[in-house]
Amino acid sequence: MTENEHERRMARPRMAAGALFFDEQGHVLLVRPSYKPKWEIPGGYVEAGESPLSACRREVGEELGISPSIGSLLVVDWAPSDAEGDKVLYVFDGGRLGAEEVRAIKLAPDELLAAEFHPTDALDELLIPRLARRVGRAIKARAQAHPLYLEHGQPV
Repeated sequence: MTENEHERRMARPRMAAGALFFDEQGHVLLVRPSYKPKWEIPGGYVEAGESPLSACRREVGEELGISPSIGSLLVVDWAPSDAEGDKVLYVFDGGRLGAEEVRAIKLAPDELLAAEFHPTDALDELLIPRLARRVGRAIKARAQAHPLYLEHGQPV
């Protein structure tokens, strides 16, 4: 196999990273993008030369205008898409946001319509199915203090 053939066969997945933030009641912070019909978690795509954790911190800052401490990795999810190609998605633990941090949130006006805390039993209604699975697994991983590897939002 030539080096060029080898290069063509190598995976080049898109990567994205997001964080789960909680309030004092254990509700999850979701954001409502202006360009999608469903809710999301704060985060976005990893840029060239950027680590997933750095991307998560950057995206949270850009979207919410805050710089909370981002904790440990909760989930890595391999999520191929016929429309967008292979993706590797990271979810980190953003921890509990205090009242001052919540008041300090300033939404990126060109990206987000809202940021609200929602109970975990509402996630299936608010998120697309694969993200709901990923977030549900990330919440369980947080409770067990053990990161999970997923494929399509499901443990392998």
